Amino acid sequence: GCSPPAAGIAAAGRPAAPSADDGMTWWYRWLCRIAGVIGGVSCAFAGLWNCVTINPLNIAAGVWMMLNAFVLFLCEAPFCCQFIEFANAVSARADKLRPWQKAAFYCGMAVFPVMLSLTLTTLFGNAIAFATGVLYGLSALGKKGDAISYARIHQQQKQMDEEKLTGSLEGQAL
Repeated sequence: GCSPPAAGIAAAGRPAAPSADDGMTWWYRWLCRIAGVIGGVSCAFAGLWNCVTINPLNIAAGVWMMLNAFVLFLCEAPFCCQFIEFANAVSARADKLRPWQKAAFYCGMAVFPVMLSLTLTTLFGNAIAFATGVLYGLSALGKKGDAISYARIHQQQKQMDEEKLTGSLEGQAL
């Protein structure tokens, strides 16, 4: 077999597979990607609609929302941006980000237009983009433990508490 240093070099030399280090299942990864694409479509349409006004803050929020849509498409669905040379490079770099980094980026990106112009269009237009960030944030929290391991931990804790209680009662009896 390989000696441990050689195995470490081989593991460090290859690009990090997102599924190996972030613990996301394939279906959850696709759920996040689909939410990102739907969020991009939502941001694009709502941003365009937001620009049809004379209020400069609404126009700024609409332009930001369309930029959000572009970034979401670039990071989550680079095949939608085949006419852009750097789309695959940006997507590959975005795939290397940890889920909590994507969560912070997407949520922050979605909150900014709402802070610029608080309207129903900006709220609903950015809701799915924000939800994409929330999905990535939930994946950063990790998998939920199974009921068996929780029951085992609870049983051990209960047993330790009973031992402490009987130990203190025996100490009082003497």
